[in-house]
Amino acid sequence: MGGLLVISQRKRWLESMRFDGEWHLCDDGILRPIIRSEVLADDGSWRAVEFLIDTGADRTVFSKNVLDALCLDTIESNGCIGGVGGIVDSIVVETQIRFTREDAGKVVFRGKYAACTEQETLDMSVLGRDILEMFAVIIDRPGNIICLLGKQHRYKIEKQ
Repeated sequence: MGGLLVISQRKRWLESMRFDGEWHLCDDGILRPIIRSEVLADDGSWRAVEFLIDTGADRTVFSKNVLDALCLDTIESNGCIGGVGGIVDSIVVETQIRFTREDAGKVVFRGKYAACTEQETLDMSVLGRDILEMFAVIIDRPGNIICLLGKQHRYKIEKQ
C-alpha cells in the first residue's frame, strides 16, 4: 500500500501514479466523466467531493454546495470566472484536494482554487487544467475508461 505524497500545483513528482475515474449519470440523464476525491475543510476534516473532469476548464472550481460544506475562508473576493454559461461571481479559497491512487496511496494537491458563490452557477465541482495538465487524461467512453496517468505510466493506442 502506498503512502502520502503532497504536491503543490507548481511542483512535479517523481513517483508513478494513476487515478481512476468513472462515468456518472447526472440528473439530466447524461453520463459524464468524474473523479472522486476528498477536500480539506476548515475544521480539518476531509469531505468527499466528486469532480467533473473538464479538459476545457482553465482551473479547478468548487460548486457553491461544496464551498458551503467546506466553510473555508475567502482568500480573494470580487472575482469572476467565465465559461459556456457566461461570466459569474467567484471567490478564491486555499485548501487541499486529496486523490487515491490505484495502489490506495493518497496524493494531496495544495493550492488556491476558485469557488462559485451562487447555487445555480455550477451543479458539480470542476477539475480543471491547473491539475489536469500534470497528467495524461484518458476519457474513453467506448472502452469505459477514465483515468489520469502520472509520469511513469504509459498508454498505447493500437488499431484493431
